[in-house]
Amino acid sequence: MNPVIVVHGGGASSISKDRKERVRQGIIKAAEVGYKILTEGGSAVDAVEGAVAFLEDHPEFNAGCGSVLNVNGDVEMDASIMSGKDLSAGAVSAVRCIANPIKLARLVMEKTTHCFLTDQGAAKFAAAMGVPTIPKEQLVTERNIKRLEKEKNEKGALKLGFQQDLGTVGAVALDCKGNVAYATSTGGIVNKMVGRVGDTPCVGSGGYADNDIGAISTTGARESILKVNLARLTLFHVEQGKTLEEAADMSLGYMKSKLKGLGGVILVSKAGDWAVKWTSTSMPWAAAKDGKLHSGIDLHETSVADLP
Repeated sequence: MNPVIVVHGGGASSISKDRKERVRQGIIKAAEVGYKILTEGGSAVDAVEGAVAFLEDHPEFNAGCGSVLNVNGDVEMDASIMSGKDLSAGAVSAVRCIANPIKLARLVMEKTTHCFLTDQGAAKFAAAMGVPTIPKEQLVTERNIKRLEKEKNEKGALKLGFQQDLGTVGAVALDCKGNVAYATSTGGIVNKMVGRVGDTPCVGSGGYADNDIGAISTTGARESILKVNLARLTLFHVEQGKTLEEAADMSLGYMKSKLKGLGGVILVSKAGDWAVKWTSTSMPWAAAKDGKLHSGIDLHETSVADLP
């Protein structure tokens, strides 16, 4: 089985010109990181964790050190990961002061009998696992301070609709043994209420993985994604015989028609096919397979290059 990985940097209504190249290079590098893990014999879970952790460490993306701020100006992060081999999953929400929530989500998956830990419970578990804490200031960027100020000044109230530059990050992979996995991580939405949890850590919404079908990671209008269980809905269509592209179009179309929610998905099938689809203006993505790297940001824009 030839390994494949696909990564995304979140659906967005716009990406400013000064950021676009940094975003492009970041998403390409994340795919290269994950693909290297796969070609060296690593598992699909290893690959998606590695790719997403790289993006959590990249300030241009809304995850980890690039996370947006809640109403109090604090960072609260969500993440989830799932193995298609046995449907094992791990998720965390409203976590603070750690660099890589996706790594904590994997620890939940592998070191507990639970699937989901939140807030103080997740913090205590992280401490027990020896996960280092970092000062909260290390997760707060000047750009996100300005974004919070702008959101408060312009809206005056919490807006749960589609925001610019959402920047959720995610990855799906198929390894050489035929196992699939997904990982998704986010800082949420600007000016969110304290304790708000979106779709990202919810298995079936933020992503899903099953060796008998494939794997998916989602991004976009979070509450809408939660309401339609976008990830599992899309894979259901695949189970019913639709192609990856057809399944994505159907589920994204359903979410848009029912809730006016925009978003995007990345998928890999059990056979190693892959697809990227979105209804937002743009979605940074990259896919690596058979020594080739495919990438893009805007609709109808795809670049292909040889992998290093």
